[in-house]
Amino acid sequence: MYIIRTTMMLCQQAQAPVIQMTTGGMDLSVLRRRAQKEKVVVVMGATGTGKSRLSIDLATQFQAEIINSDKIQVYEGLDIVTNKITEEECNGVPHHLLGFVDPESDFTARNFVSTASMAMKSIVGRGKLPIIAGGSNSFIEALVDDENYDFRSRYDVCFLWVDVSMLLLHQFVADRVDRMVAAGMVEEVRSIYNPNADYSKGIRRAIGVPEFDSYFRAEYSSSSDEKTRAKLLEAAINETKINTCILAHRQLEKIHRLRNVKGWEIHRIDVTKVFQKKGREADEAWGELVTGPASVIVNEFLYNFGHSRGFAATADGRGRGFRVAETGSAMATAIYN
Repeated sequence: MYIIRTTMMLCQQAQAPVIQMTTGGMDLSVLRRRAQKEKVVVVMGATGTGKSRLSIDLATQFQAEIINSDKIQVYEGLDIVTNKITEEECNGVPHHLLGFVDPESDFTARNFVSTASMAMKSIVGRGKLPIIAGGSNSFIEALVDDENYDFRSRYDVCFLWVDVSMLLLHQFVADRVDRMVAAGMVEEVRSIYNPNADYSKGIRRAIGVPEFDSYFRAEYSSSSDEKTRAKLLEAAINETKINTCILAHRQLEKIHRLRNVKGWEIHRIDVTKVFQKKGREADEAWGELVTGPASVIVNEFLYNFGHSRGFAATADGRGRGFRVAETGSAMATAIYN
């Protein structure tokens, strides 16, 4: 039995969408009458690839709310270790299933299916689009293929896969762990350290917690010297980096299985060129190569305009735009592949 602390990360009111449709006099009520299922967007990818960023970009354009599908970020606490999105980063978009479970409890895939289902129903009831984002593909698979809930009979789903060259991702992960350490990760883990803790339960399963056990034991030992503790700290940080890279590989393996074995239609968006840039150039590349193509895909999915006259939309939140006329599947494929 898991314990819920709170139900939703409270952010400011979501921004109005920036997608603008030109229908040429088409009666949109026809589209509404044809719709038999609600729409859901799922943003997938390995850790560190930019899933949260893309989900927020899309949410601000399409009047959406985000449901977290990261099995560790559902727990309350350890915000640095679990890399939870901050209130500022959420850009006014409401986030559900984020930091709402007691850290000592176990939150299972079955728990996720039930709570995510309620969140989707609530979001749809407010006339918003649910966007599910997170790296726990086992949670997403459990939800989509759940026989009791019958997800596919209720929802049409659009899968977006944010992907990057593994070599670049390894370097990014290493740098991110260093930034987390600088931001106070060690102190954060120390605050929950218990020499008798079970690292197979709750939030203590998070990468970056069990790796520091030997270091903290040395801290509490009168026989360890400063040099020994420094070596153990360095080893813990390196192990955290290695285990995060191993996690990324496993996440990719699951996505490939869902795509190639189970036959899920998953749109791959390659962000490798973005990771090769820095600063403003990286932000501009993100808008052009990631947010823009993803917006095209989601717009076609939502409005079924795959072979009709086009629409105008902004590629990022800073006024830079792209224009698509006569948008079709071939064009979308050319953009994001």
